[in-house]
Amino acid sequence: MTCRSDTPPARLKTRQEFLAVRRGSKRRGRYFLLEVLDRHDDGPPRLGITVTKKTGNAVKRNRIRRRLREACRTGAAGDMACGKDYVIVGRRDILDVPFPLLKDELSRRFRGTV
Repeated sequence: MTCRSDTPPARLKTRQEFLAVRRGSKRRGRYFLLEVLDRHDDGPPRLGITVTKKTGNAVKRNRIRRRLREACRTGAAGDMACGKDYVIVGRRDILDVPFPLLKDELSRRFRGTV
């Protein structure tokens, strides 16, 4: 079951919420790691984005975050399932990939297909 695509996902805000999602399943990709936790409720999906300092300076990290947020907003949010928390751990390759390819990859990972 997927949630309505016209409502944006809620945000993960606290460290405890981010750490809780680490207990869930991991979907590894070339451009990012997606961690998914099933909350076992019917609430809206929640999204968190994190980028480590290994990826570069603050300018690069913020560009990675902005690209991921926009890819989610413009297409991939409709593939998020209700009652799940998602954390995207961005990698440096996101800066070089064409935006439509990033959106498709993100949608595919949200759906759980390889």
